[in-house]
Amino acid sequence: MGILRLERRLLVLLFWMALGGAVTLLSVAVWWLNQKPTLSPWHTLTLTEEFTAHREVDDFDAYLALESALFAEKERKLASALKGTEPVPFNRYFSGSRSDPAQWPQNWNRSFEWANPDAPLAVLLVHGMSDSPYYLSHLARHFTRRAHVLGLRLPGHGTLPSALVDLRWQDLAAAVSLAVAHLKAQDSQRPVLLVGFSTGAALALNHELARLSEDQPVDLCAMVFVSPAIGLSPIAAGAAWQARLGRWLELDKLAWESLSPEYHPFKYSSFPVNAADIVYRLIESNRSMIEQLDEERLATLPPMLSFNSIIDETVDTGALLDSLYLTLAADPDELVLFDVNRTWIDQQLLTQDPFQTYQGFFQRSSLPFRTTLVENRGPGDRRVHAREFPSQQTEELNLSWPERVHSLSHVGLPIAESDPLLGPHQDPEREHVYLGHAAISGEKGMFVIPSSEVLRQKWNPFFSYMTQRIDAFTGHCQAKGEVTGVGEEVAAQ
Repeated sequence: MGILRLERRLLVLLFWMALGGAVTLLSVAVWWLNQKPTLSPWHTLTLTEEFTAHREVDDFDAYLALESALFAEKERKLASALKGTEPVPFNRYFSGSRSDPAQWPQNWNRSFEWANPDAPLAVLLVHGMSDSPYYLSHLARHFTRRAHVLGLRLPGHGTLPSALVDLRWQDLAAAVSLAVAHLKAQDSQRPVLLVGFSTGAALALNHELARLSEDQPVDLCAMVFVSPAIGLSPIAAGAAWQARLGRWLELDKLAWESLSPEYHPFKYSSFPVNAADIVYRLIESNRSMIEQLDEERLATLPPMLSFNSIIDETVDTGALLDSLYLTLAADPDELVLFDVNRTWIDQQLLTQDPFQTYQGFFQRSSLPFRTTLVENRGPGDRRVHAREFPSQQTEELNLSWPERVHSLSHVGLPIAESDPLLGPHQDPEREHVYLGHAAISGEKGMFVIPSSEVLRQKWNPFFSYMTQRIDAFTGHCQAKGEVTGVGEEVAAQ
């Protein structure tokens, strides 16, 4: 009896300890939430005219019509919610502000299609999570002379960050399918190349894996991935639980990973936890289909060319190597990685050498796909060359690392130096906000834009090499005639 009584007391003690711990955690969470900025209308408004996978939209023309209704709804609801509010000069949601997308000749938050009926190639551009078609505008202009170009605005994007709170990855995948079907319906003999940035790359892969899972032939002639979302940090798996807890406790701020001023005209600064969950579930769906499909079916996937910085704080570079290329890739697939800047001072400032993390990959005696590393020609030399693995052959490039740039970044790869918003050269004639500053000096904690974003590399000094590789790779897309590297990059307007 004494032992039973002791066990009972121990269980009661453990119960109260657990309850106390839960109350403490909840109190800390409430305190933490109260430190976050107050939710603004763009965090709380609901838009009803957005496309979803279950909506009765049969073709891409209907998708565009719904998109027009969506943007009209956004303007109407925002005007009502902000009535009487003092304008904020660097907020995209205040008309006439320096961050207002209307300051640009084209609103890059919208889907766009540049028809070219006689072109031998169709190109579909799919942007990443929380941004917009702007991030692929340079590649769109690169293809405009020789391809029919379609830039897709994914559901939940280009309007309000609140649109991402209840979005599902299936909504994004359904929009991609509509866009692919639209291009194929215009000319069934014209091959379709899909260029996907970040989540857009995961959606491209998902589209073709889903086709194979349904015993259908693939739709695309080739896929180009820029900073592809193939894997995320394991902590992303917990994003859904944070969102659920917020709904249970009716704590709206818990639905947000970050609440920031909306200073960027073509990318949300605020980020809901559901957005991370969307990407995580999409990646898991791809992984599941890869595991279920046999090698014969997987071998029919379109050729893929990927570009990624060896340092990427948004997606997992290791997953790109292990879960995609070493699992699926073979000739004629290609992988291009950008090393860090290995001049003495830049290398000394790094917390770790990322090359060491992937040394086993680069030391393989053979790889079934073409692998290229863009790196310094030598210690202290800012000029770069392209080194092939495992042959170690090099090609000198007429390109160099800019001063004070230690690496590329996830968001910078698709952006050319000439970019008027994110590039290094500010045009004094333009009235819109400019975000390409390398750094802005002052006391910490006083600037509305986080210091991590100010210091992040926003453009790709090797963009021209990337387009050369893409042009050569489009040789896999031939139907109406030879598709050769004759593209011409034009700065985004």
